[in-house]
Amino acid sequence: MATKQRRQNTAAGSARGGSARGGSVSAAQAAVMKRKSRRKLIIFVFEVIIILIMLAALWMASRISTQGPKIVEITPDDVAIPVEIVEAKEQGESTMLGYRNIALFGVDATSEKEVEKNSRSDTIMIASINMDTGDIKLVSVYRDTYLNIGHSDSEENDTYTKCNAAYAKGGPARAIRMLNTNLDMDIEDFVTIGYNSLIDVVNGLGGVWVEIKQNEISYLNDYQKSIVVQWKYGVKGSGTNGEITEEDLKVLKSSDYTPVKEAGYQLLDGLQAAAYCRIRYVGNDFARTERQRTVLKAIQDQALKADLNTLTNLFNKVVGQVYTSLSKEEMLEMLGKIASFKIVDESGFPIDGQFVTGNIGASGSCIVPTDLESSVVWLHHFLFDDEDYVVTEGVRERGEMIESRTRKYLEKE
Repeated sequence: MATKQRRQNTAAGSARGGSARGGSVSAAQAAVMKRKSRRKLIIFVFEVIIILIMLAALWMASRISTQGPKIVEITPDDVAIPVEIVEAKEQGESTMLGYRNIALFGVDATSEKEVEKNSRSDTIMIASINMDTGDIKLVSVYRDTYLNIGHSDSEENDTYTKCNAAYAKGGPARAIRMLNTNLDMDIEDFVTIGYNSLIDVVNGLGGVWVEIKQNEISYLNDYQKSIVVQWKYGVKGSGTNGEITEEDLKVLKSSDYTPVKEAGYQLLDGLQAAAYCRIRYVGNDFARTERQRTVLKAIQDQALKADLNTLTNLFNKVVGQVYTSLSKEEMLEMLGKIASFKIVDESGFPIDGQFVTGNIGASGSCIVPTDLESSVVWLHHFLFDDEDYVVTEGVRERGEMIESRTRKYLEKE
């Protein structure tokens, strides 16, 4: 059935961001939901750095012929855009027309090869660009969200687990497929960076000022050690689940990192800032994102103080660490519109009221959409102002499968 027909048949009963299946929300409720989402924006520091680096890559590509991002070709067949979405766009009926949707990934890679695959994406974001106005809306897809990540040639059935596993299993192509098939998106392009870019950005700005709490110090220093032994010495954790052990840390030298010794407002170097962003055991994962936002603001503060030469040198250094499907021609095409680009709104997926957390078997602690259909309806309303969006059959089926696979675990919680 065509998308337009489904809208006519079911628009009256479609959910418009509500948490109950088939329900609707009033304008007042929608306003409350929007205020709540804004109060709890999850804007990962790596997400915004990716945006900055992407724009820097466009800028540098037109000026430096010998340097630029690492470009990989992604074909439409690789990314599995739902057929209903393709047909609606071909017929001129899609509200997604006129938008450029790009997947942005920040990965915990310890080598250049792991930026391409075998590294889980700590950051998963959709940047939706209105090509007529230049308005950009950003949506973070929480990395622990329980979704269908598809399957590879060696797997017979689809896998349901944390969505950040898609990048590790099949690189950006599989991660884009995960976004398209679960969220009814039409993404064909991506930009990826690793943690090293964050370290280089902070060091290039001369460090960032952050308030460190007493109960964060030990974890911050432990993460510094872990980062160094993995990235500098190539150590693969010898622990049961690949974690770094005391034995692994014996390769460390005193000059490899600078311990944070006391609480308070202080200047962090790149390694310290990256370690601070990774702390997960002081508060929950949402507290972790708060720390990342703190570093983001600190980076912005320092960047505003930096001179043009400093920023140019910094961008020149990090642009080569970008892994993307955008060709130089596409970059140059977008370059002409950079002046009009502006981030106008941000949010996270799923939003408050449309997910629960729980331990889902072997997948561990997950964020489980309580109603994937309603969440996808909200997403299309948020990104494309589509008030009557009706999801594809694929999203309905995945939503039902998520509910059936997680019910027994959530009932025990």
